[in-house]
Amino acid sequence: MSVAAHPYANLTPDRVLDALASVGLNGDGRMQALGSYENRVYQIGVEDAPPIVVKFYRPARWDDAAILEEHAFAAELAACEIPVVAPMSLATRTLHTFEGFRFAAYPRCGGRAPELSDRSTLEWMGRFLGRIHAVGALAPFRARPRISVETFGVQPRDWLLAHDFIPPDLVDAWRSIAALALDSARGCFDRAGDVRSLRLHGDCHSGNVLWIEHGATHGPHFVDFDDARMGPAVQDLWMLLSGDRADMTRQLDAVLTGYREFHDFDLRELNLVEALRTLRLLHYSAWIAQRWDDPAFPVAFPWFNTQRYWQDRILELREQVALMDEPPLEMS
Repeated sequence: MSVAAHPYANLTPDRVLDALASVGLNGDGRMQALGSYENRVYQIGVEDAPPIVVKFYRPARWDDAAILEEHAFAAELAACEIPVVAPMSLATRTLHTFEGFRFAAYPRCGGRAPELSDRSTLEWMGRFLGRIHAVGALAPFRARPRISVETFGVQPRDWLLAHDFIPPDLVDAWRSIAALALDSARGCFDRAGDVRSLRLHGDCHSGNVLWIEHGATHGPHFVDFDDARMGPAVQDLWMLLSGDRADMTRQLDAVLTGYREFHDFDLRELNLVEALRTLRLLHYSAWIAQRWDDPAFPVAFPWFNTQRYWQDRILELREQVALMDEPPLEMS
């Protein structure tokens, strides 16, 4: 597909400002593209008002019902005074359409990444994640998908194989280790048993948390619920952990100390940490591959789809198979 053929090629600065004007907001000419690959996100100056952030959704990724569930969940959390950045209601709506693009506007929220090496920060994050999950457990998503071995592992694996992204001399090795990794992930889910599924942030890493230093809103603010979906609570916790087993055990203890103040945590879900990491690795490769026709992706990920990239993924999956065979992190 040519660069010009991609839908985002038509999202010019003038069209962005015209879209904003269509909902009654007049830009003052200041516009800054923010770091988002999945969607196109801009900070825009507005006449006689603070700057806002506008997200133009990737065409064909979500249907309207799924986007509106994302918006409703964020609004529900905000109504409970949980620090999330929810979309603005303009002309009684949060989701808008302009010349084929769907978009939403958000209040600008400045901040830095949280210091995950600090125990008090991890406890603070855990408290707010516990509050998010307490709300998330009240009702299910109806239009958004569920995290599972099938959706996050089998489907991405099959898509990559069907579209010939893996070099011919590596495809057998990758297919074999991917199958072994999926079997190991299934074993982890079997050991965890019938754990509860609830509404999640879905992509809760440090890049989706803004830490505000001062004032009444001091602390973490959760942004970008674009990947919100149903799944086990630990999906929103494991990406806050890093380092060796001892490091992750200390970090998890801090997160759960805060989390349990507001929501119960089923320790059986610890069986899923490495399985969910494995599924994310498979999903991530397919996510990039499925968007390779977007001109932003080859620029942002020049190392993707090289011989070295797939060699590293094979080694990575072998390591994950070994990790999934180990006992889960231990908590009391």
